[in-house]
Amino acid sequence: MSIWRSYPKSLKVLLIAMLVNSTGMAFLWPLHTIYMTQGMGKTLSEAGFVLMLHSGAEIVGSFLGGYLYDRIRGKPTLLLSVLAAACFIFIISIGLSWPTYILMMVLLGLAIGTIFPPIYALAGIVWKEGGRKSFNLIFLVLNFGVAVGSALGGIVAQFSFQYVFWVNGFTYLVFISIIWFALEEPDPVIEAAKVKKERDLKPNHEVRPAQSFHSLLVLCLGLIFCWVTYIQWQTSISTYMHQLGFTLSAYSTLWTINGVLIVLGQPLIQWFMARMKAPMKWQLLLGVLFFMATFSLLSQSHSYSGFVAGMVIMTIGEILIFPAVPAIADRLAPINKRGMYQGLVSGAANVGRTIGPLLGGLLYDEFGPLVLLYVCIFIGGFALICFGTYQRLQYTQHEVLPVKVIKKGG
Repeated sequence: MSIWRSYPKSLKVLLIAMLVNSTGMAFLWPLHTIYMTQGMGKTLSEAGFVLMLHSGAEIVGSFLGGYLYDRIRGKPTLLLSVLAAACFIFIISIGLSWPTYILMMVLLGLAIGTIFPPIYALAGIVWKEGGRKSFNLIFLVLNFGVAVGSALGGIVAQFSFQYVFWVNGFTYLVFISIIWFALEEPDPVIEAAKVKKERDLKPNHEVRPAQSFHSLLVLCLGLIFCWVTYIQWQTSISTYMHQLGFTLSAYSTLWTINGVLIVLGQPLIQWFMARMKAPMKWQLLLGVLFFMATFSLLSQSHSYSGFVAGMVIMTIGEILIFPAVPAIADRLAPINKRGMYQGLVSGAANVGRTIGPLLGGLLYDEFGPLVLLYVCIFIGGFALICFGTYQRLQYTQHEVLPVKVIKKGG
């Protein structure tokens, strides 16, 4: 509790809002396909097509959210995007014809994608002294909300799918209330003065916008590769486990392990990385190695213990990579482009989540699970290259070396 008191008020508001939002969204995420196939009588391929359109709209929404943040700031962007998402959810809940449902799902994806860039951009400015801690906390509450919401969503859906939509819409309204009444966004003039002061104290670490943007693109490419492999756990690997004779409950247990490890292990792992003073570049590289080790293990083991061990290793990699990328983007971003940079990070994650299932499904159907696992290891190699070289495009030694003291006259 004393640790919670030490956080700035605006950060605590963001954390509570994200917990409410992620819990509500997780009510619906796992049930979209079931609703379309069982509730609307559509085929699995039709449902997959709609979800692909939804994910594509999220990519566009990520860029839109970053653009709006840079133009109208974070609080108005969040209020507009969440209000839009709530409206679309309540419209879907009344029961729609198939073409109208598809349109609403696309618009919902656009609104949802718009939410995350301002959240991460705000996380970078409400607690500058905390550095990467703000992003680690956002990652933690996001996953905790997903774990709680996924469990409760299945229970609510047993009564009615309409109730699931209502709960999701209600959490959006709570999110809006929290942001409207409690969030105090830093004044842009004061923020600019703080950034100027920091740069005056560190003259050797001048940010070069063009080079920082190129670094960000390489960083985002590495993130896409990571998500392409990670998303296989939610798609192809579930099919692989079913083929091996494991039950759905056994597969679901793996995600329970994932959630518990993130909630309990993330603070410990981040504390250890901070204690070791590990640069975020090496944190990323270590995370990718954990990803690659996971697929190496799965390619050699068909036992359930192998899948459990693989999930544990993958979760450690997830903890190392996913909060670090937006934290680095915050460091690279010029003050007037923080939203755009976070929008590109969110967009990259959505690109990986969109093309990953398609690529995994094609490889699995044409060549089998082993080839898919080997390809995931190979893709991890590309992520290593991206994370190992993004700093070369810009002078960012402040991530790997302590600040040098420059003496006057010498």
